[in-house]
Amino acid sequence: MAVRFFVARTLCLALVLGAAGFAPALAQADPPAPPGKQKKLPEAPAKLPKVDRTKNLDFLFGALKAAPDEASAKHVEARIWAIWIQTPSDTAALLMARAKTAVDAKKIEVAIKLLDSVVKLRPDYIEAWNRRATLYYMQNDYGRSLADIREVLIREPRHFGALAGLGMIMQEVGDEKRALEAYRKALAVNPHLEKIPDQVKALTEKVEGRDI
Repeated sequence: MAVRFFVARTLCLALVLGAAGFAPALAQADPPAPPGKQKKLPEAPAKLPKVDRTKNLDFLFGALKAAPDEASAKHVEARIWAIWIQTPSDTAALLMARAKTAVDAKKIEVAIKLLDSVVKLRPDYIEAWNRRATLYYMQNDYGRSLADIREVLIREPRHFGALAGLGMIMQEVGDEKRALEAYRKALAVNPHLEKIPDQVKALTEKVEGRDI
């Protein structure tokens, strides 16, 4: 029964990845993380500045790439996250707040159902997709997490959090080449991401060194 479940899960993941253009070498997939290991995709800082939702994201992304130091970059990054998180829908905002409360209470299934409602209500709201992707990832449900990441990137190809998350999943399922591609795309948008440069360095040696 366990073998059957693993095969079905692997086939499901392969279909999602293939549709998204990220089909990995699933034969090399790593086993799920132990239950006690905390898993989290990149997400918004706990404290965000107040911003005008009409603020030009193009300008902020330019400022992010040109930031002279880590502190300046974090300030710009927080402003980008603040714009992504804002929604003109009071209902969506309420559901997002309830989802966060559910996550804090470790009621992940409840939080996912609340985010399901947000996605149906506001399919253009990328942060709902992004947060649900995080929760699926925490449950080792890589197929659904990748499907939600794909929705985020369709709506905002510069979403460095989703790109970094994609790299993390690709790395965990054993597709180091696509993990490296995703990490590089994330760094091209946000050169100041934590830990990602180290991942790129290690994967570059493994992937590109292996091809020589």
